[in-house]
Amino acid sequence: QVQLAESGGGLVQAGGSLRLSCAASGRTFSLYARAWFRQAPGKEREFVAAISWSGGSTGYADSVKGRFTISRDNAKNTVYLQMNSLKPEDTAVYYCAASPTFSSGWSLKSERYDYWGQGTQVTVSS
Repeated sequence: QVQLAESGGGLVQAGGSLRLSCAASGRTFSLYARAWFRQAPGKEREFVAAISWSGGSTGYADSVKGRFTISRDNAKNTVYLQMNSLKPEDTAVYYCAASPTFSSGWSLKSERYDYWGQGTQVTVSS
C-alpha cells in the first residue's frame, strides 16, 4: 500500500517558521507530482503549493506566495514545505498529496490527487 506521512507541525507565534515534511512509503514516488493542501476548522480544503515530478515546476496559492517554499528530494521520497512569516490565518491541518504525473506538471485541484497523508496540525498564535 502507498502511504504518506506528514510531520513537522506545531504551535508557533506569528512571524515564526515551520518546516513540514511528507515521507512516502510502499513504493517510489519519483515520477509523482506532489502537493500540500490545508483545511481550517469549518472551511473547505484549499490548495497551498505543488511541485512537479522533476521539481522543475512549482505553484503556490496567492495567500502563501513569497512566504512558503515547496521542495522535494526524490531519493528520499520526501516533499517539504518551508513556511516563513507565518500568520494566524495559516492555522490549519496541512495535508500532503501525491499523484502520477500531470501533463501540466502539477494540479491545484484536490480531487486530482490519488494519495493523501493523515495531516499535521499547524497553529499560529497572534
